[in-house]
Amino acid sequence: MKRLSESDRRAWEAYRTTADPLERSRRALAVPDRPGVDPDGPPHAAPKREARPLPRFRIGQKAPPPAPRHDLAPSVRDAVRGAPVAMDARAFHRLRAGKLRPDAKLDLHGMTLERAFPALQGFVMRANAEGKRLLLVVTGKGKRRDEGGPIPTRTGVLRHQVPQWLRMPPLAPLVLQVAEAHRSHGGSGAYYVYLRRSR
Repeated sequence: MKRLSESDRRAWEAYRTTADPLERSRRALAVPDRPGVDPDGPPHAAPKREARPLPRFRIGQKAPPPAPRHDLAPSVRDAVRGAPVAMDARAFHRLRAGKLRPDAKLDLHGMTLERAFPALQGFVMRANAEGKRLLLVVTGKGKRRDEGGPIPTRTGVLRHQVPQWLRMPPLAPLVLQVAEAHRSHGGSGAYYVYLRRSR
């Protein structure tokens, strides 16, 4: 007969203490080859769980604010905000202050990822070919929805994805700087895309 490993014995003990025996005579199926276990001894009682008291609630009382939901986008936003300044510093300062007017605008609101990527790619490549420098890409902030599942739902999928697309070929060689837009141009729901000079 194969001997059980120590981890198998622990698993068996954990299971055995929570299972209800079919008959009293069968209740103590001891782990084979475990020293110090009496198969005819009393069964181990399952540990009791203490019920947590519910908080008091009065009619008319305001419910507490919901816990913060998962949002995977801020890490991308922080990367955009913390990126080194590659363009002229004075122009970048004016850009962040909303004092530069974009040469062209693309609104990705309501698009799926499958539609948004080619739209962005075509927009940036056409703008570069036309000699435009400052573009405004509107992604929207994204809707907050809680699916109730174990995996967090990303808020603002396009807001999260657009900066990554701009750092990948074929767009990366054309883009000099990406920055979050000024509130007059959409704030955190839009990006400035500053292109390199076309040759």
